[in-house]
Amino acid sequence: MVGRRTALGWMLGLGAAMLAGAGRGDAAEPRVIRIHARKFVFTPNRIPLRAGEAVIFELTAQDVIMGFSVPDFDVRADVPPGVTVRLPATARGSGSYGFLCDIFCGSGHETMNGVIEVT
Repeated sequence: MVGRRTALGWMLGLGAAMLAGAGRGDAAEPRVIRIHARKFVFTPNRIPLRAGEAVIFELTAQDVIMGFSVPDFDVRADVPPGVTVRLPATARGSGSYGFLCDIFCGSGHETMNGVIEVT
């Protein structure tokens, strides 16, 4: 009887371990890319990604409300000062893709942009 209990306990433990890992799948967690916005600069303003890579842009603004837009990725967000905004995106095929502030933030706004380099 002791042998059966041991085997049953082992099988139940193995089953529980398999179930715990079942929801994870093989997909990697998206990489978090922190971007800080202030008049009239994004930091960083050059972002390297791999084609098909899933990311979460974690956006913060320092002084005024900013917009963050990557038109070729079909993503955008308002970024109020003092708030962290998380914006999921997936890199397209290889190439250079621009991002920009799309809310007027003062004189110099037109230069507030950056590039995502996808390889």
